[in-house]
Amino acid sequence: MNSAFRTVWWEAGQVCLIDQRLLPDEAIVVRCTTVEEVAHAIRTMQIRGAPAIGCAAAYGMALAAHRAAREATDGDQQRMYDHLTAAKMILDSQRPTAVNLSWATKRVLEAARRLINPSPEAIAHTVLEEAHAILAEDLAMCHAIGRHGVTLIPPRGHVLTHCNAGGLATAGYGTALAPIRKAHEQGRPIHVYVDETRPFLQGARLTAWELQQERIPLTLITDNMAGYFMKRGEIDCVIVGADRIVANGDVANKIGTYSLAVLAHAHGIPFYVAAPSSTIDISLPNGDAIPIEERSPDEVTTCFGRRIAPEGVTAAHPAFDVTPSRLVTALITERGVIYPPFGDQLRQLVVGS
Repeated sequence: MNSAFRTVWWEAGQVCLIDQRLLPDEAIVVRCTTVEEVAHAIRTMQIRGAPAIGCAAAYGMALAAHRAAREATDGDQQRMYDHLTAAKMILDSQRPTAVNLSWATKRVLEAARRLINPSPEAIAHTVLEEAHAILAEDLAMCHAIGRHGVTLIPPRGHVLTHCNAGGLATAGYGTALAPIRKAHEQGRPIHVYVDETRPFLQGARLTAWELQQERIPLTLITDNMAGYFMKRGEIDCVIVGADRIVANGDVANKIGTYSLAVLAHAHGIPFYVAAPSSTIDISLPNGDAIPIEERSPDEVTTCFGRRIAPEGVTAAHPAFDVTPSRLVTALITERGVIYPPFGDQLRQLVVGS
C-alpha cells in the first residue's frame, strides 16, 4: 500500500470499491452501476469509514445524474434535480452517524444547482467532477493530517488505535493512521497497538492488514486489554478517527472509543482525534444530539456467519459512542492541531473552509 492505494474510484461509468468485509483474505472489487447498489455497499459495510463512504456517496450521486441525463431532454433541469434529491435521500439514510455522507451528497447537489440553465449532460458532468474533487481533497487532507499529527507522537512511538481509520476508511491514506504512516516514512520509531474492535473486527482485519502491508510494527490486542497495557506503561498516546465532531468538540466514533478515552485520561495518556474538516458538524451543539446508528444484534451474536451466543439471546449493537470533549487532548485536522477549548476554533475552521 502506498499513496496510490485506492478504496473507491470511478471507472467506465461505475463506482468501484474494495469489499472490506472480505479482507484480509480476499481483495475483491465491487462494481456498482446504480444508486441502490452504492447504498447497499454502504449499509452492508462493503465500504466503511466516514470519509470513504462520503466519497462513495458522491460517486453514487454521479450514477444518478448520468442515468437521469440519459432519460432527460434539454430544458428538463428540474427532473434532473429531482433525481439527485431522491438519490441523496437514499444515500443519506444508510448510515446516519457519519456526517461525511450527507456532507458529500449536499455538496454535489449544490454544485449542480449553481449551474445556470444547464443541459442534463452539463449537470451530469458537474456532479461527476465534484465527486472527483471530493476524492482528491480527501486524499490531500489525510496527508496534511499526517504532517500535523506526526509531531504529537512521542519519541518512543508506542501508539494505540481503534477500529480502522487508515487508507481503507478514506480515499487512500487514512486519518488516525496518517501520523503513524508519516512517522514510519520519516524513519522514526513507531509501534502500533491495534484494538481488534468487536463486533466487526475492523482493527484485526483491516488496520493490522494495512500496517502489515507497510511493514509498520504492530501488536494486535483484544479490546479489553487496553487498560492492561496502559497500566504497564506500554502506550504513549492514543490516536483514533471520528465519524462526527460537533460544535463543542464532542466526538462520535466506533463503539469502544469512549472507553479508551476514559482509560487514557485515568492513566495520563494523551488522547488524540484525527479527522478532516468534512467530519465537523457545527449544526449540533453537543454529543447528545448525534444520531447513533443501531445495527443488527445478529452482528453481535454471530461472527463470520457462526453463532457465538445461545439461540434467542438478546443483544444490543450501537455502532458508535460519543467521547466528551473534556477527554480529548487535541483534534488533528488538515489545517493543524486544535487544543481545548474547541468551540470557536471549530467554527472558524468550518466557516473558513
